[in-house]
Amino acid sequence: MKNKIAIILSLLFMSVIAYYGHNWVINMDDKESKLRNSRLKPIIFIPGSNADINRFNSLISKLNNTEPKHSILKVQVNTDGSLDYFGSLNSKDLRPFIVIGFKNNNDGYSNIKKQYEWLNIAMNDLQTRYHFKNFQAIGHSNGGLIWTGFLENGYDEDKFQISDFMSLGTPYNFSETSPTRPTVILKEYIENKNKLPKNLSVYSIAGTEDYTDDGVVPVQSVMAGKYIFQKQVKLFTQITVSGEEAQHSNLPENDEVISLIQEYLLKTFKSKGKNNFK
Repeated sequence: MKNKIAIILSLLFMSVIAYYGHNWVINMDDKESKLRNSRLKPIIFIPGSNADINRFNSLISKLNNTEPKHSILKVQVNTDGSLDYFGSLNSKDLRPFIVIGFKNNNDGYSNIKKQYEWLNIAMNDLQTRYHFKNFQAIGHSNGGLIWTGFLENGYDEDKFQISDFMSLGTPYNFSETSPTRPTVILKEYIENKNKLPKNLSVYSIAGTEDYTDDGVVPVQSVMAGKYIFQKQVKLFTQITVSGEEAQHSNLPENDEVISLIQEYLLKTFKSKGKNNFK
């Protein structure tokens, strides 16, 4: 009698496991199918230190002055990893803009490490909600460092496919003016550069008032990005914009930068940017 009960219980247990296992496989296949067939390809922005999710309002407004219009979603990542969403995506908009900011937006490499870990949380949640795999990225100032840290440490090519990354005034060597004095962050990013996506196109934009800096970040610090990306990704292009509106804080609103975004990411406009090297 005990053997019969044991056999019945075993069969019931196996049936339950088979049922839930079958449903899990169906759900996973459904998720993979949605990601594989998704035509959604957002541009995801990250602001620099001490800036919030409204940092790109002027840039986005300028981009939306021309057709097609892009819907806007903003995500704030809190220090406990929870997320606050603002705005919405238009279901017919295949190229929406998403801004990810951080409640703790302080400067410093230790904090940047936390921020690219928080970015990983936000990216996974966004994918679950909106079922996209392909995306492009823009980072202003330390936002470019956060993206670089994510691409080297949190990015999973089985989950995501990034095609283009544009950094604006990103201090890859912090405030150092010489590549012969690499900072800790530059050393670590160079050490981990083999983890970068190989099929990535990178555009590093440097602003300059007098060909030495943009009022905050030395041009040579921006150009130190070549030691991270060159010969590691499909394409690396360094571009310099100059003039009164090339100051560090003005770069996201700079008309030449807007044109570069339209040309290289949105593919809607031919700019006259000065490419220093590829």
